Amino acid sequence: MNTGIDTQDRQEIAEGLSRLLADTYTLYLKTHNFHWNVTGPMFQTLHLMFETQYNELALAVDAIAERIRALGYPAPATYSEFSQLTSIEETLGVPKAKEMIQLLVEGQESVVRTARSVFPTVDAANDEPTADLLTQRMHIHEKTAWMLRSLLEE
Repeated sequence: MNTGIDTQDRQEIAEGLSRLLADTYTLYLKTHNFHWNVTGPMFQTLHLMFETQYNELALAVDAIAERIRALGYPAPATYSEFSQLTSIEETLGVPKAKEMIQLLVEGQESVVRTARSVFPTVDAANDEPTADLLTQRMHIHEKTAWMLRSLLEE
């Protein structure tokens, strides 16, 4: 493979994107779980909001995995791989709606931090397609975190 990014950089970028993929997929599962199980006075609002969010995350995992493949590496694709790579903790049980929102804020922020951590290697390698993907993902997750945080204000 000769796309202008050396093998070591491609591998480091693919590893970083694999962590991003694991975080994104874990956040997708958490958001889908909360969509199914939310209750309370904000049910309708949160049910619809969470659906919009998990649908966006479902598209994101495909884009991230395809970028890993374009760099010449296999994308992780199992629960066991994701559980080893993710920085987002699984939520056991069914929390109350307000806790769901807080947990999703934390998850969105985790994804942003993971995406941001890949940037130094991406910048040094002049990997503009990955930089564009990371920038888009950070923009979406920061905006979503802000919207969720706004629901927590009194």
